[in-house]
Amino acid sequence: MAIRLDQIRKVLDEVLTWRFAADSVVSHWFREHKSLGIRDRAEVAEAVYDVLRNLRRYRQFGESGVGNAVRRLAIQGAIATMEPEKVRAVLDEGEIAWLDRIGQIDLLSLPVQVRTSLPDWLYDRIKHMEDSQSLAESLNQAASLDIRVNPLKADRDEMLADLKKGNAVRHAPVATPYSPWGIRLKGRPAMNKWHQFEHGLIEVQDEGSQLLALLVGPKRGEMVIDFCAGAGGKTLLLGALMRSTGRLYAFDVSATRLAKAKPRFARSGLSNVVPVAIDHENDTRVRRLAGKAHRVLVDAPCSGIGTLRRNPDLKWRQSEQSLAELVELQARILASASRCVMPGGRLVYATCSILEEENEQQVDRFLSAHPDFELIDSAALLAARTELRIDGPYLKLRPDVHGTDGFFAAVFERRQTAIEPKKSDVTEIQSA
Repeated sequence: MAIRLDQIRKVLDEVLTWRFAADSVVSHWFREHKSLGIRDRAEVAEAVYDVLRNLRRYRQFGESGVGNAVRRLAIQGAIATMEPEKVRAVLDEGEIAWLDRIGQIDLLSLPVQVRTSLPDWLYDRIKHMEDSQSLAESLNQAASLDIRVNPLKADRDEMLADLKKGNAVRHAPVATPYSPWGIRLKGRPAMNKWHQFEHGLIEVQDEGSQLLALLVGPKRGEMVIDFCAGAGGKTLLLGALMRSTGRLYAFDVSATRLAKAKPRFARSGLSNVVPVAIDHENDTRVRRLAGKAHRVLVDAPCSGIGTLRRNPDLKWRQSEQSLAELVELQARILASASRCVMPGGRLVYATCSILEEENEQQVDRFLSAHPDFELIDSAALLAARTELRIDGPYLKLRPDVHGTDGFFAAVFERRQTAIEPKKSDVTEIQSA
């Protein structure tokens, strides 16, 4: 246990510089320490992520202790995630006395933002939301793992039966309540070694993200653009729903991310995906598709506040300044992507955020500057395909209400009065 505490402290020393995302730091540290077993890695990671979730409260409690401040954080993370008595057995008298003192503190006596470990800038943005305390607490809980079947290759009921009698039985697989393709698992299985994963039958994707495909509603033979494709999760689902017909462009400014997505495209069995690394949102290759796409999905770069259950470091790595910069980037990307939509075509804007600046305010800003687009009711689009019932016009998901990451989506349609693209231009693009 003494060794374990030291390992947790060393990982935290690197994570708390905030130079890189926590998952990258943890993965790199594990690669540098190959002798650690699966259980060792799990204990270190769980304690580190517990500290990140509760950092503000743990730091406040740590002020009354002595010695290395990061060690005090490591102790609190270990106490919360492992057997407390085994942790206490390797502490000195001063550390035990400190633990006893903070153990007497009534958590309900702490301000909500301290108790739920939210930075002031973030708490100020959610405190006026409905059931804000429930929301704050839910963002601090560890998330389950959502996967989905590949509709091109697998049926969910058959996959569930397969998983329940095979390698995933200990992870208690169940169907997700809203997505017709989703399966929810407990724990953190090493899925990349499962034969279902290796053969492209399943992929990791949060249920909320899966629902975006229902809003996009791609059809066979259409031209569809995933404007911020990233690692390709949503691209894969869109392509499967198109039955690998038509043309599906996967745009991203990171050639590295697209390169990592290529093995996923290969496993999926899709032949209609065209990955395109663009330099920026106004890249020449984007302008060539002006007015030609039936559907465009913009899963915009965002603060990621809706994913704090999985990425708790984001609340410490983001700030009001970075949020303002993201909002401006989102507006530019949305405006550029909208040019690709043909008259009568559909544009879907989405974020994994719960903040109004990135969501409702961004929609209002776009509509005021683009009168050729109108807002479509998301509730009506989802009603026939999912048990999820929302008020509309937006898709708004919360972990405390829906059990998903925090998600937002708005659907626009370009009015038919827009200028039709020339047939010669379409032919040119399709043959490019």
